[in-house]
Amino acid sequence: MKKFISEFKEFISKGNVMDLAVGVIIGGAFQAIVNSLVNDIIMPILGAIFGGLDFSHWVLALGKGENASQLTYGNFISAVINFLLMAFVLFSVIKAINKAKNAVKKPAEEAPAAPTTKKCPYCFSEIDINATRCPHCTSELK
Repeated sequence: MKKFISEFKEFISKGNVMDLAVGVIIGGAFQAIVNSLVNDIIMPILGAIFGGLDFSHWVLALGKGENASQLTYGNFISAVINFLLMAFVLFSVIKAINKAKNAVKKPAEEAPAAPTTKKCPYCFSEIDINATRCPHCTSELK
C-alpha cells in the first residue's frame, strides 16, 4: 500500500498533471464567461431578432398534463451556440499561439567550420590544409 501511495504522489507531482489541472480550472472559469455571454447577451439579441422570443422557453411537450415530459430544444440551441463560441475562441487562441511560435526565429544553425585538413592527391593521406609538401610521401603540393 505504501508503494501505491508513493507512486500516486509521484504521478500527481509531475508537471503534466499539474498543467492539466490548471488548464481544467481555467477552462471552467472561461466556460462561465462564455455561458454568461451566450445567455445574457447573445440569446437576448437573437430573441429580439426573432420577435422577442426567449429560446429558453422553447419546449415541446411529450404528452398532456402537468407531469408531461418536455424537450427543451431552446436550451439545446443555447448550448450549441455556446459550444460554437467556445470552439471559435479556442481556435483563435491556438492560432495566435502557433503564429507566435512561428514568429520567434529558431536559432540559426552554425555554418560548417572551414576544413582544416585536405587529402594528398598522390598518396591520399590526410594532411594539414596549409601544407605545401606531403609529410607521408614527400610530394610537393600546389
